[in-house]
Amino acid sequence: MEENIKKRLVIGILAHVDAGKTTLSESILFDAGKIRSLGRVDNGNAYLDTNHMEKERGITIFSKMATFDLKDIEVSLLDTPGHVDFSAEMEKTLSVLDYAILVVNGADGVQGHTETLWKLLERYGVPVFIFVNKMDQPGTDKGVLLENLEKHFGNAAVDFSDAGVYSMSETLKENIAMCDERIMEKYLDKGELDPKDIRNMIWDRKLFPVYFGSALKNFGVKEFLEGIHTFTEIPLYPDAFGAKVFKIAKDDSDRRLTYMKITGGELKVRTEIVPDEKVSEIRVYSGSKYVNVDTAEAGTVCAVLGVGSLKTGDVLGCEPKGKEMSLKPVLDYQVISKDVDSQELYRKLGTISDEFPELHISWDNALKEIHVHLMGEVQIEILKRVVKERFDLELELGESRILYLETIAEPVLGVGHFEPLRHYAEVHLLMEPLPRGSGLQFRADCSTDDLALNWQRLVLTHLREKEHVGVLTGSGITDIRFTLVAGRAHNKHTEGGDFREATYRAVRQGLRKAVNVLLEPYYAFTLEIPKDFVGRAMTDLSNMNAKFNPPEIKGDSSVIVGTAAVKAMRDYHKDVMVYSKGRGHLFLRFSGYDKCHDAEEVIFNSGYDPDEDILNPSSSVFCAHGSGYIVPFDQVERYMHVESPVDVYENTEKRDFETDAVRMERSQEKKNERKFKNSGQYIADQELEDIFIRTFGPIKNRAKEVNLASARTIRAKEKEANKAENRREIRTVEKKTEYLLVDGYNIIFAWDDLCDLAKTNLDSARGKLLDIMSNYAGFTGKSVIVVFDAYRVAGHQVEQIKYHNIYVVYTREAMTADEYIEEETHELKKQYNVTVATSDKVVQVITWGKGAVILSAKNLLEEVERTVNTLRREHLDKDPMSGHIGTKLDIPSGKEE
Repeated sequence: MEENIKKRLVIGILAHVDAGKTTLSESILFDAGKIRSLGRVDNGNAYLDTNHMEKERGITIFSKMATFDLKDIEVSLLDTPGHVDFSAEMEKTLSVLDYAILVVNGADGVQGHTETLWKLLERYGVPVFIFVNKMDQPGTDKGVLLENLEKHFGNAAVDFSDAGVYSMSETLKENIAMCDERIMEKYLDKGELDPKDIRNMIWDRKLFPVYFGSALKNFGVKEFLEGIHTFTEIPLYPDAFGAKVFKIAKDDSDRRLTYMKITGGELKVRTEIVPDEKVSEIRVYSGSKYVNVDTAEAGTVCAVLGVGSLKTGDVLGCEPKGKEMSLKPVLDYQVISKDVDSQELYRKLGTISDEFPELHISWDNALKEIHVHLMGEVQIEILKRVVKERFDLELELGESRILYLETIAEPVLGVGHFEPLRHYAEVHLLMEPLPRGSGLQFRADCSTDDLALNWQRLVLTHLREKEHVGVLTGSGITDIRFTLVAGRAHNKHTEGGDFREATYRAVRQGLRKAVNVLLEPYYAFTLEIPKDFVGRAMTDLSNMNAKFNPPEIKGDSSVIVGTAAVKAMRDYHKDVMVYSKGRGHLFLRFSGYDKCHDAEEVIFNSGYDPDEDILNPSSSVFCAHGSGYIVPFDQVERYMHVESPVDVYENTEKRDFETDAVRMERSQEKKNERKFKNSGQYIADQELEDIFIRTFGPIKNRAKEVNLASARTIRAKEKEANKAENRREIRTVEKKTEYLLVDGYNIIFAWDDLCDLAKTNLDSARGKLLDIMSNYAGFTGKSVIVVFDAYRVAGHQVEQIKYHNIYVVYTREAMTADEYIEEETHELKKQYNVTVATSDKVVQVITWGKGAVILSAKNLLEEVERTVNTLRREHLDKDPMSGHIGTKLDIPSGKEE
């Protein structure tokens, strides 16, 4: 039965640019009988470089796929970009590879980007076959190249040139056996090597077969394919369905293609792999052509249609979540276009963000600007071409900015408390620095007796869901391990959102107390220049604060290897070309983040003030006399209800955020608490309950636990602090007497004209509703907020947009418009008259209970029409001789005036 199971392998081909990777792909497909003639990159007729931009430039920009049979094995060959600007496109494919072919340029040896590829393959645990190409060129020396490979990749890179199907030389056997101690013992005992052991060594990355040849002249390729067939293992897959998404693209008809590898079971057409989305078509591509299949079995790489919510890196079924991508752009650019306004441009760019997730297209709400993250100049040109072809828009990019990161130098404890009326959550996070390049790690070390497991999981979810920013420049944070060490919930008053607030505030409070470090991106560089220019080069590198080794002489050239900040070296290749008269070469590869060499200047120029960042508060909210009040970050510990089980300052000098007097007072409070505990008069749960009993009747205020004068000072500042705590831009508008909250989609599908329009174009229906409500608000003086669901958009945060004179809200992921309207009504009703327009009976009941006036969709339409008619009559009375009678409240055609 097993013999009937199709053997499948997914093999990726990677290389430094100009190493001959695409040419090797052509030769492999030719020798395997897939194509009848060899294409050329230079001629623009390569089988896999099908995009017109690839043909024009002669480089691979997008990863492509070809399928061919290697005897009894069905191989899916993934050809990836070699240019460093498209490294992210290459890295996306690594998670689905069974094996990789690393192509090395025989004329140049291992180059800078080749080392980057090697480290990535190691990170993803991909077995590697090495093909040394261009051995037909004069001056190539097999022995020298082997030494070069061993220097960079270790002794496990073994020459397999004479590895026949049935025989091997004794020298080759010895070289293989030396790569593993257990295999060496077996070889010494028997004098032979088991082919199964060799395959296992390659699979376990203990052995890397090396082959030599020329893809252009097509020699050595057949032997290479024979070696792949002989020394590869066919992976075993589970029976349960699993899949991994590695790419999003569009076909010629602008339909969305979700590329995935089936890693378990099988996938059939019409299967619902995500809620409410069924697979309508399964394609297996080879070059620009494809075949439709009804079933994709484990090991198959295919493109799926009909699924719109999946993104690159998503996993399905039994497939575990993979690694985060390590190659990320380090340059930030502002994007503008003279052809369209910024918000419209942002919406259009959002449609291509799934295809190019590495661009990280974002909207800076403070500056009202669009920003993208890019690798380099070639990628910029490609982005402009794609936008021009898709949307007929000309893009302009501003000056590039370095993407900085922040971390901490010492452990710190961050605490957050969120306790407005009838809400409660407290979180204590231990934050510890990690080695460079570790990213963020999250774990819990908290007893379930103190905080239930479901709340602990929720805290970890909130830690992961947001890109937290530092307090030096507002840049993202990295290389920190967060450990939940303590927390508290309330049986009656705690809701999920409470822990979100407490968690965010705990992170921020910890950062405000920490020893913060600014990080900047660094390049690892290899500079090859004529010996005459070594002095100039070393002077330049010293001025850049670069770290480098003494020059290494190679014939008439010198090679300098080292690291330097991206900020200093990003344009240096132009200088090298000028002063070396075109004979110098600078090879750069991203080597990670490290301490910023001019941190003070960068921090000053950023102008970032953590106290002004109202979206990232570091203070906590406590409750007294039935209302919440703000406690600044440096005083929060004095008010906390839970004593942290760790003391991060035990072996280090404590940072002085409190005066000596306050510290002594705090010490006395802790002694009193211990006294009460020992006497049996202290019950933590009862104390917590007392906090909320205050809401329903007069009792003693907990504020007397602290210095009364200090508490009064804090209360005096609360009104101002509350303004800073207000996270919704909507509430910063000038006070008005009445708010109208509109359930956007509910109204659209309740009004016949809009419903008919939505069936053909939902965007047009949405725009028409916004125009109607904008005009209505202008003549009634009401503050209008139109709310749309975005709860199925993965990773979406609450988005608030000013549309003319009204506000438009798109809810965050997992939050419906109903929930948003309920929360907003609760807050606004404290100061304003609130009307909610919806036909949803549940929402009507809930918002009516909050004290809001209810308008059904029909009532709202009548109200709009009545206002229109009233204004028309007034217009006629004032100007009976006017020609066309109308007002701004005429229902528009959907276009802006």
